Amino acid sequence: MKLGFVSAIVPDLSLEEIIALAAAEGYDCIEVCCRPKGKAERRYAGVTHIDVTAGFTKSDAARVNDLFAAAGVSISGLGYYPNPLSPDAAEAKAAVAHIRKVIRAAALLGVGQMNTFVGRDWTKTVDANWPRFLKTWRPLVKFAEDQGVRIGIENCPMLFSNDEWPGGKNLAHTPAIWRRMFADIPSKSFGLNYDPSHLVWQRIDYVAPIREFADRIFHVHAKDARVDYDGLDAHGVLAFPPQYHTPKLPALGDVDWGKFFSALTDARYAGPVCVEVEDRAYEGTLALRKASLRQSATYLRRFLPKEK
Repeated sequence: MKLGFVSAIVPDLSLEEIIALAAAEGYDCIEVCCRPKGKAERRYAGVTHIDVTAGFTKSDAARVNDLFAAAGVSISGLGYYPNPLSPDAAEAKAAVAHIRKVIRAAALLGVGQMNTFVGRDWTKTVDANWPRFLKTWRPLVKFAEDQGVRIGIENCPMLFSNDEWPGGKNLAHTPAIWRRMFADIPSKSFGLNYDPSHLVWQRIDYVAPIREFADRIFHVHAKDARVDYDGLDAHGVLAFPPQYHTPKLPALGDVDWGKFFSALTDARYAGPVCVEVEDRAYEGTLALRKASLRQSATYLRRFLPKEK
């Protein structure tokens, strides 16, 4: 396994600067954010460290790869997390088009991995979303297959505020839905970007799915979450999740990282594990955000010794 971080936490740094940061802090790889340039519609979303929109070419890919190689750091995957099943047809169309661009860029870079959400019309049930999910994702997965790229779906429900109620903006957030998803799209290019923190606050076992979906875990996010029981007792599980849980750095929440990595090693997982910082206690300054990456690496290296 290789230790990395998601570049969204340092939007104010250039690609060259995040590569230097990774090398300085002893990281092996980076999940590079590839959002279209423009205003972010939510936190962590408007980050573009590789711009794939304007005809990303072989020469562009070669330049990027040279930067990473010179620093001894690699790309774990390209990240872009929109809602390609949005009820807004224009939004959905733009998301699908950009996903294809990110897949193509991953192929040109020789990375072979891109990470995203499947999306959802949050006003409809899972069953009501399903025909559109299949219509949208079967061609995308086939395109990725043809490009030699795997797609890792992150398991965040995207249900945090009134404009995401009641269903959230990402279907693929429970093992039951993953079973259905992979039964209907069985491609070996279609899998998970597995984040245990989202299962913690949903009150789902975050270790057992590693065994069941071992061959579908393509990429891992190292993020923790703390369930705040006073908030849970006051508001209940039907409340918006921020009322009873808090994203934290690894070791500062409820994930038992020893059990988590034990399951990953049993599953023979050998891919990237990328720290995703969404801990607001560390967001105030660039210095704090850099410190959050240093702290996370220091802790996680007990489970992921750096290869010599």
